[in-house]
Amino acid sequence: MKCGYPVISADAKKKELIGNFKQNGRVWRPKGEPELVKVYGFIDDKLGKATPYGVYGLKQNVGLVGVGIDHDTAEFAAESMHRWWKHLGKRLYPKAKHLLITADSGGSNGNRNRLWKYCLQDFSDKSGLTVHVSHLPPGASKWNKTEHRLFNHISMNRKGQPLVSMEVIIDLIGSTTSQTGLKVYAMEDLNIYPTKRKITDEEMDTLNIFRNDVLGKWNYKIKPRMQ
Repeated sequence: MKCGYPVISADAKKKELIGNFKQNGRVWRPKGEPELVKVYGFIDDKLGKATPYGVYGLKQNVGLVGVGIDHDTAEFAAESMHRWWKHLGKRLYPKAKHLLITADSGGSNGNRNRLWKYCLQDFSDKSGLTVHVSHLPPGASKWNKTEHRLFNHISMNRKGQPLVSMEVIIDLIGSTTSQTGLKVYAMEDLNIYPTKRKITDEEMDTLNIFRNDVLGKWNYKIKPRMQ
């Protein structure tokens, strides 16, 4: 950040059922006019589930959340990087050559996830950025900035309000603020992300990836390939 380069924290939030389901918390309602919700949380086949993936900029205190309707895969996580750079990063850091991503060690952006690294190479090639990645060690995800600077405020903002549609989810996320000046942008991700996609050794050999000397399995950088 001292060099003027972007530093972001990324993570996926747990999936939420879309529909008129009970949500923890309380909201003010006119007396005698409670909002009726379903007793049991069985998925609605027509509405499905929503998966928010948050990208939080540490310096500007600005987050972008892509809300997906399909699987939480590495492609879904990497697509959130593309969206962040297109809609926020490029404007906030027009001269940036480097980007630091901090993320958990598991899940769709895990340090052992080959597809995550493969998709980040595509992001690096298209953005022209050298992407530095630092994973929090296992058991240390509570220090992920996305969790307590972005997602917790989103959870408080929507407490007690049924997530009856994707539009409601987007509005609730996008209207989130905090006393420290947090600003959140939200958008739909209607892409389909198939599971069990495998990256071969040959495909991994094409990556322009370099491990750091210190704890290289958790810290590495990916440089753009020559076009």
